[in-house]
Amino acid sequence: MASVPVSGNYFRYSDITVAVAVILSVVMMIVPVPPDLLSFLLILNITLSLLILLVSLFTQEALEFSVFPSLLLIMTLFRLCLNISTARLILLYAYAGEVVQKFGGFVIGGNPAVGFVIFLILVVIQFIVITRGAERVSEVAARFTLDAMPGKQMSIDADLNAGIITEAEAKKRRRKIQQEADFYGAMDGASKFVRGDAIAALVIIVINILGGFIIGLVQKGMSFQEALQTYTLLTVGDGLVTQIPALLISTSAGIIVTRAASEASFGFDLSKQLFSYPKALGVAGGILLILAFLGLPPVPIIIMSGLLGGLAYSLNRSSKENKLKEEERQRAQELEESKKPEHILSLVQVDPLEIELGYNLIPLVDAKQGGDLLDRVVMIRRQCALELGFIVPPVRLRDNMQLNPNSYVIKIKGVEVARGDLMLDHFLALGPDVQDKLEGIPTQEPTFGLPALWIPAHCKEDAELAGFTVVDPTSVIATHLTEVIKKYAHELLTRQDVQNFIDHIKKTNPAVINELSPDLISLGEIQKVLGNLLRERVSIRDLVTILETLADCARLTRDLDLLTEYIRQALGRQIVSQYLEDNKLCVLTLDPEIEQFLKEGIQKGEQGSYLVLEPQKAQRLLGKLKEGAQRMMEAGHQPIILCAPVLRLHLKRLTERILPGLVVLSFNELQPNIQVESVGMVSMLED
Repeated sequence: MASVPVSGNYFRYSDITVAVAVILSVVMMIVPVPPDLLSFLLILNITLSLLILLVSLFTQEALEFSVFPSLLLIMTLFRLCLNISTARLILLYAYAGEVVQKFGGFVIGGNPAVGFVIFLILVVIQFIVITRGAERVSEVAARFTLDAMPGKQMSIDADLNAGIITEAEAKKRRRKIQQEADFYGAMDGASKFVRGDAIAALVIIVINILGGFIIGLVQKGMSFQEALQTYTLLTVGDGLVTQIPALLISTSAGIIVTRAASEASFGFDLSKQLFSYPKALGVAGGILLILAFLGLPPVPIIIMSGLLGGLAYSLNRSSKENKLKEEERQRAQELEESKKPEHILSLVQVDPLEIELGYNLIPLVDAKQGGDLLDRVVMIRRQCALELGFIVPPVRLRDNMQLNPNSYVIKIKGVEVARGDLMLDHFLALGPDVQDKLEGIPTQEPTFGLPALWIPAHCKEDAELAGFTVVDPTSVIATHLTEVIKKYAHELLTRQDVQNFIDHIKKTNPAVINELSPDLISLGEIQKVLGNLLRERVSIRDLVTILETLADCARLTRDLDLLTEYIRQALGRQIVSQYLEDNKLCVLTLDPEIEQFLKEGIQKGEQGSYLVLEPQKAQRLLGKLKEGAQRMMEAGHQPIILCAPVLRLHLKRLTERILPGLVVLSFNELQPNIQVESVGMVSMLED
């Protein structure tokens, strides 16, 4: 229940009113109060106590009633003043107003002894149970609140440093923590006053009875029975009319300090949490019926059991209806959300990298069925980050019922770039003449197109003993995905990725960033240069060296291809090291006639230089290069062409479609300590 703001006109003079009321309460201790006015003040005391109890039930947090400790002290003072005033009237006139008279007569009911015992029971409950309990709870709450302050403040500082909250919100939270500590500390002290008030009430009761009895016998000439009847009635009435408000105030204190912060009032939380379990209500009703069969009075038990059973049925039915309504509301909301323009726009967004699986391959991504493809994708992204130096975008995995059940498709920006077939209950065997030496289902390895064989799981060990490579279906698709990422890395690299790299480098090397961008070269141009490197599978992990080389060379030329060559020379050790065999580089060289022929074909234009060759000579040259590369692979070497720096890029562009696996290096990329071994020369002469 939220508090309702009230106009300030109602409380314009509230501070003066409260001050006057406190002073008048003190005056009541000295000046006799007429019985009629005292009756009004006693009713006022009961009303205020009842109001305080209700407010404590409706508050959601203790700080919403932060004035309670001070109010507790004022009400205690007011109640003591009323006790003194009623005691004065009882002892002087044997009459303390109609309220006291009615309360005493109602409780005593013609029997002073019974009424006095009932009153003592009420006082004991007030003093031992409510007051002592509220005092202890206040003490513990204050201690724990103070102990928790440093941790809460550190949490606020951490959120502020992380940018989760603003400075203003941090100040607001710190102020709230301080207010909580002050509140519970004040409650701990105020509860001591409540305990003292209960003790004072007991003393006043004893004085009223003994003193009144003596005065009645000695001064007023009453008989023993008359004095006992009169002063017991007045004392019990006075005690009730003051102790009932004290009981309400003590209960309010206990409720305030025992309630944790909630999103609703005490009554709402109570009903919601107590009646949220229909099964518990039904079981309780059943237990009551068992007690009735055991001999307890059946009528009240059957009535109560019927109420619990009916309530359990009603709540269970209501819960199901609410669940159905909530599901319908969510479906309607989702339908409405799907009609909004921003959700329609999401349908045209393209995932950078995705894998579509046939329905037979779904177990590959289901961890419950032993599938670990998701974990493998995470490892692939990590591996590519280490090898290529850029962060692979998230890979979306989805099923496609239109595919062959055993097929998968890899897409780059929504376009298919690779596909393959898998057999989940088989292993893929690879090796020379594997289809001739083993029995299985012939196929092609999807990544490199090599002849392969799907063999049953029980034949795996035999194939490995025979010297063949055996891989599981998850490894097949993981290898395929890795090669696709390496092949199309230059297409996956975005300007935002480059900006993220630059922002990261700027934290540790701000000088090179400040010099390079945006004065010398733009973000898009940096992206194209990095894309050129990734296109030939050159790692861009050493980004500082790349950017420093760009800063040095961008003043000399704006040709991005030429800038890429300068960077390759700066990264020469890194590029060449991956192709070394025992610190030796095995390469093919070009005949001087071919080099001269290629140099003459280089022409310069507005967009940079490019290679122009006669189609027949170009086809012949590609044939010779293919033959040389084939000889190197048969000898167990990586096919590598070594050429002049001016020819390297043009030769790579010429061969990348026909011979994508051919590595083209320039002399400037070699380090002095590297031993180069020529395993052949490519010549245009006929063999």
